[in-house]
This record gives sequence, structure tokens and C-alpha cells, in this order.
Amino acid sequence: MIGPTPLLDFFKRGEVERDVKMLAAQGGLAPRAYEQLAMLIILVEDHDKEIRETAEETLSNLPMEMLQKFLARSDIPIGMREFFADRGIFPDEIPAIEAEALTEDPLLDTSAPVKEEEFGELLAAGADVDRESSYQKLAKMGFTERLRAAMKGTKEMRAILIRDPNKMISAAVMSSPKLTEQEVEGFARMATMPEDILRTIGHNRAYLKNYSIVLGLTKNPKTPLAMSLNLMARLNQRDMAQLSVDRNVPEALRVAARKKVVASTSGKG
Repeated sequence: MIGPTPLLDFFKRGEVERDVKMLAAQGGLAPRAYEQLAMLIILVEDHDKEIRETAEETLSNLPMEMLQKFLARSDIPIGMREFFADRGIFPDEIPAIEAEALTEDPLLDTSAPVKEEEFGELLAAGADVDRESSYQKLAKMGFTERLRAAMKGTKEMRAILIRDPNKMISAAVMSSPKLTEQEVEGFARMATMPEDILRTIGHNRAYLKNYSIVLGLTKNPKTPLAMSLNLMARLNQRDMAQLSVDRNVPEALRVAARKKVVASTSGKG
């Protein structure tokens, strides 16, 4: 299933610096094919002529066969199909299962590959790097390097960059194809996690199918109260009872959980 991601939302809201727009217009910034196409569609309407022209050139360089196969996916928004239809490009007639497989990689990647020597030990497979060393290496990177690291780097790098003061960096982490549900579970439980990240997790239907993520969000004192109250209804009786006496959560949530426990106990009686 494809759809908007936190990184793409920045482009839709127009909250992107020019150098990042240019990188995306060149085809060098996109976790997946859908995001790449969606960004380019936005950027061909940019007020900056150079960005518009660069995005147009990148669109013209997209591999036609891959693009037509991708547009044949059953979940491609009609607006995206219409955009390319206006340019004389139509979905290919191929088996749906083959089209659905085209999801993870951008159709065109002009960015330099993430090299081990560029980020040193951080990208070494299985390297045991202490967190202080990781912080030091990431701190020396420029914005676009951190953006790439957030999308294409290691689990260790994502664990640090998820709390980057620049919200676009953390959005790139949440948009990374490499991000696992296990990592998201950890993010959901962390009381130091920025509220906007917890909101992003809580608004993702796929993540909310994972009970551990729901529980982590509900018990996290940084999760917006309205969201916690909504998620609380998904908890089992044992976790609801524990929540009702948890002094680390907002009082309103604790009281609401207590009422649920009392109501459940009364119902059994």
C-alpha cells in the first residue's frame, strides 16, 4: 500500500528549503518511487524557474517502461495517473502482481551512493559503535548528508536522527524504507520522543495494527492526550488495569482507564 509519508508532507506544505527542493528535482531525494513522482509533480509547479526546469528534465529522464509499470498499480491515485496521461504516458497492461512489486526503490536515483568510507564506522555491517562516536560523526554532517543518512543509513543512525532538531530529518527517518516496526515500537515508548513523531506514528493505520505500538503510545506521557484516550480503548484488561494506576501518564488518562476498569468489573458482577 502506498500513500503520503512525513517527508512528502513537507513538500506538500511547501516547508522545504531550496537546496532540498533542488536535490529532489534532480531525482536525488526520495525513499520510494511514489514519493519521487509525487515530489516531481509538486516541483514542476514551483515558483523557482530553475527548480521547475530541473524537475521537468528529471521527469523526461525517468525510465519509461518502469514508469508505465508503476502507474499500473491498483493503488496509484487518479491524480497521478491524470498528470502523466496529460503528458501522453499511460499505465502499462501488465499483471497486477508485477506492478504491485514496484514500491521500494525510486524510479531514478541520481544521488551518490551512501558509502561506508563516507560515514565511517557507522555504516560498517555489524559494527559495534558506541553512541557517543555516532553522535560525533553525525554532528559533522551537513543537512543534506543527514537527510540521506536518515533515509538510507543504519538503525543506529536512525535512532539518533529521529530526535534531530530539524523536523525534516526526523520525518525522513519515519519515511525510510529501512525503518522496521520494531524500531517504531521503541520510538513509541520513548518519553523523550518529540510529540510530532508520536503523532505521526499514531496516525499511521499500519502501525496501529501492532499492539505493542498502541500500548507504547498510550503509556507515553508525551503522546497527545486526545490520542492516548482514543488508543486506550484498544488495550486489553491487564494493560488497562496497569494504566489506571500508572503515575507517569496524565491524570485524565489514568482516571479514564480507572472508569473503564470499574465498568468492566461491574459488568462481570
